[in-house]
Amino acid sequence: MTDRHQRDLPLPFPELNDDQPLLPARMINEYEYCPRLAYLEWVQGEWADSGDTVHGRQVHRRVDRGSGTLPEPDPEVDERIHSRSVTLSSNRLGLIAKLDIVESEGDEAMPVDYKRGKRPHVEKGAYLPEQVQLCVQGMLLEEHGYRVEAGILYFRGSRERVRIAFDDELRERTLDDINGLRALAAGGRIPAPLEDSPKCPRCSLVSICLPDEVNNLKRLRDGVRPLSVLSDEAMPLYVQAHRASVRKKGEVLEISVDDEVTTKARLRDISQVVLMGNVYLTTPTLHELMRREIPVSWHSYGGWFLGHSHGTGHKNVELRTAQYRKSFDDAACLHIARRLVANKIVNSRTLLRRNVKEPDDASKELLDELSRDARKAMRAQRLDELLGVEGTAAARYFGTFARMIRPPGEDSEMVFDFTQRNRRPPADPVNALLSYAYSVLVRAWLVTLTAVGFDAYRGFYHQPRYGRPALALDLMEPFRPLIAESAVLTAINKGQVRPTDFIRAASAVNLTSDGRKRFLGTIEQRLDQEITHPDFGYRASYRRILEIQARLAARHVMGEVPEFPGFVTR
Repeated sequence: MTDRHQRDLPLPFPELNDDQPLLPARMINEYEYCPRLAYLEWVQGEWADSGDTVHGRQVHRRVDRGSGTLPEPDPEVDERIHSRSVTLSSNRLGLIAKLDIVESEGDEAMPVDYKRGKRPHVEKGAYLPEQVQLCVQGMLLEEHGYRVEAGILYFRGSRERVRIAFDDELRERTLDDINGLRALAAGGRIPAPLEDSPKCPRCSLVSICLPDEVNNLKRLRDGVRPLSVLSDEAMPLYVQAHRASVRKKGEVLEISVDDEVTTKARLRDISQVVLMGNVYLTTPTLHELMRREIPVSWHSYGGWFLGHSHGTGHKNVELRTAQYRKSFDDAACLHIARRLVANKIVNSRTLLRRNVKEPDDASKELLDELSRDARKAMRAQRLDELLGVEGTAAARYFGTFARMIRPPGEDSEMVFDFTQRNRRPPADPVNALLSYAYSVLVRAWLVTLTAVGFDAYRGFYHQPRYGRPALALDLMEPFRPLIAESAVLTAINKGQVRPTDFIRAASAVNLTSDGRKRFLGTIEQRLDQEITHPDFGYRASYRRILEIQARLAARHVMGEVPEFPGFVTR
């Protein structure tokens, strides 16, 4: 992190060209508040709304409706003019800002910046980041010929105006921040997270930054505050009705079948849209989903994942560059792959230990063998050796999988025979459920990795092939038993799927439409289930944990966290 007591050397900003973007004044504010926050937003293109940012946009709605024009400075004019929503830039300073209000008279001007909330009772009536942002606006007005001595911060909550003088001390601090952010961006290295800072709980990017988690994995702190556990009510929207259509109407998506509206869902309640089979999505709806960064995934009617649509994609090219570089490093790939396979074996063992009906000496010996397999995986010296260990452990595991299925009663038709894992096509109902659950989990990981900034098709363990999301297959390994296989056992043992929910065609077995709908509900319930994170101690849903693990994997890939973050339940 930059030493805030030592001035940064100024980096002269050349005249603007296509490769050198101007620094927004808001980013100077963020840099003063937290250099890591500024780096995440400006360099890596991260953004997340919070209650504060949404409220802030509402506060600015009135001033944002202004004309955006500013009169030329003229000492002869004695009329006081208020200009709203004015955008100013300077190639010489390398800065750009959108000013809420400019109060000008002749060749004198004063920027007015709207702030949500009440005036803080601190020295000078405002925090330093807000003062610095206002000073940047004053510097831009000076670049356009005005004389500027001070600015105004207007706090909407208390309806107070606070005058901020642009003295030498504030101007010097502002220039330090400008030069510091420019040097930080040019250096290409993310600052370390703050340690136990009171700033983190109110930060909108705390769930992306993961300050306590990163410091914990770097052995800089023991406890982890539950700052990254979001309360997100948004859920995936599945549409599988034959020839259904999805249209946007206001803030609602309407799903119609044969021109009759059958279902409605509010856009704010949707995390992603999953279309199964022949479903029509209107172009305006797709545009709105892309604007809101709500991904759309496309599947065949039988559930085969075909692809997904999203907006322009994540801007974090640094992460993808690091990912590609590491994916060509055999030692780095082996380090990640060993942890993934070992975690998968341990989690499979845990599922068996919890669910095997009437455990005996043979099942106890199996648990010991799986423990030995996990240790072998961590000692593997080559990827092909690791594949062999994984295959042996999988054969042991699925050889006992049937013992986790509840035996049917005498009069029950709930007969689910399982002898071995098979696929393409699945030959029995249990394998059909497993294949379908894996496809849903792959889609969940692909959407999560894309949102984080990874290339989901370039992995470290699974080899890249055309159309195969290798990285999604990598990171889902430890979660196969915890989510997919657990959902299969729940659906069978609780009677949520029945033998009549399957159809047979030649040697293949597939779910019916109704069976698929009920099984999807089981998987989604599993993803929403809260558990205690084994490393950090707070409770979070599996859906949220997938994102946390993906972001921590990104921290490892970029060199911030030394060990690849595994996930093993207790």
